[in-house]
Amino acid sequence: MEIKKPKIKSIQYEEFKDNESLENMVKELNENGSNVIVGVLDDVINWGRSNSLWSLTFATSCCGIEFMAIGAARYDFARFGFEVTRASPRQADLIMVAGTITDKMAPVLKRLYDQMADPKYVVAVGGCAISGGPFKKSYHVLNGVDKILPVDVYIPGCPPRPEALLYGMIQLQRKVKVEKFFGGVNKKEEKPKNKVNDGQD
Repeated sequence: MEIKKPKIKSIQYEEFKDNESLENMVKELNENGSNVIVGVLDDVINWGRSNSLWSLTFATSCCGIEFMAIGAARYDFARFGFEVTRASPRQADLIMVAGTITDKMAPVLKRLYDQMADPKYVVAVGGCAISGGPFKKSYHVLNGVDKILPVDVYIPGCPPRPEALLYGMIQLQRKVKVEKFFGGVNKKEEKPKNKVNDGQD
């Protein structure tokens, strides 16, 4: 019986940045007789990121009580990997805007969002954060936090129940799991389009 010795080459840094070169390397090893199974690096990274989302505690009204409820023993959002809530924006992955945002509070919220490290996410909790809620026609209330921040998940309700908050967080997890870091779109940026040379140089 002939034993094949696989030829394993070193990985250059440029080749390690995308999944295609890794897949070609695995194919080459398999042809030489080595059984290798490699998962997609994007999936591994996003699995870790989606199951360790740290939220910034930012509650201005009654939706904050619901946010506290899902951290307590009855609902316990630690089961899903959201347990760590931070008071510092530099340690948070997402900001849960739970409550009414007044025009006076809007610049403070924007500053907190700007201080967060990328990639960062925004969850609008309740009617006040989504559209102004019962204060929609007030002169001093921001009609939706999406006027100043890019919102990833909307959780409707006034206030939403803890189950709705958990569902919204699970939707954010699903969104994080489909992001790409190596194989294509990187950190929500659009993939550059290839220019077609149509002879009009």
